[in-house]
Amino acid sequence: MSDPAVVLDDLRSESDELDRLVGELSAGQWAGATPAPGWSIAHQIAHLAWTDAASLLAVTDPGAFAAEVEKALVAPGSFVDDGAGEGAALPPAELLARWRDGRERLQRALRAAPPGVRFPWYGPPMSATSMATARLMETWAHGQDVADALGAVRTPTARLRHVAHIGVRARDYAFGVRGLTPPAAPFRVELTAPGGELWTYGPEDAGQSVSGPALDFCLLVTQRAHRADLGLRAEGADADRWLDIAQAFAGPAGPGRDAKGAS
Repeated sequence: MSDPAVVLDDLRSESDELDRLVGELSAGQWAGATPAPGWSIAHQIAHLAWTDAASLLAVTDPGAFAAEVEKALVAPGSFVDDGAGEGAALPPAELLARWRDGRERLQRALRAAPPGVRFPWYGPPMSATSMATARLMETWAHGQDVADALGAVRTPTARLRHVAHIGVRARDYAFGVRGLTPPAAPFRVELTAPGGELWTYGPEDAGQSVSGPALDFCLLVTQRAHRADLGLRAEGADADRWLDIAQAFAGPAGPGRDAKGAS
């Protein structure tokens, strides 16, 4: 999807939905644990605010952002947790205001970006559309952590197509980050969208395939659910292996969620 305005509209809607979950929480609820070890609801929102701020810096001041990348290289294992921890220590009202302000500033900056420009990032440079898509994926994934912590059930929407898109495109990365050789041939991926239509990726005559609900695929590639608890099907050994290791996010492979009922 090449039009950043479409993705940015969906990013705003995704952020607003999460905002409605946390906007009226008590201080005690902000401190409540989420499925991410050591992270409270405040950590989840602080991480989104921190990443929005980093994205805004990359868009508006690439030189200053390069200095932040150097800092990350010095402490690659802790800079994300440190950023979340710093924000989580703020009073909830201040953290909420920071997140709201930062995400709106990023919206304006990405909407004003000249067509075709690419911005530096911790990985490869990104277009405005790619950056907005990545922010939506993270907002949805961390929003799932918040929803799980609160016992809330979110209604899946067509915005999941952005998450699914990243998950499919990140197939080879998921293999490579684990030191595995990516499959030479593309897979066919067929996902049933929340509205009942079929989202398809890859050639129809591909030798291997993955199919199932789009929601389940998005939960898998963001590591918000274990494969055993999802209704995804793989045809072919490489496709089956992919469902064990899939991830839509950059960085080292995480441990993921345990299967329900696992000890």
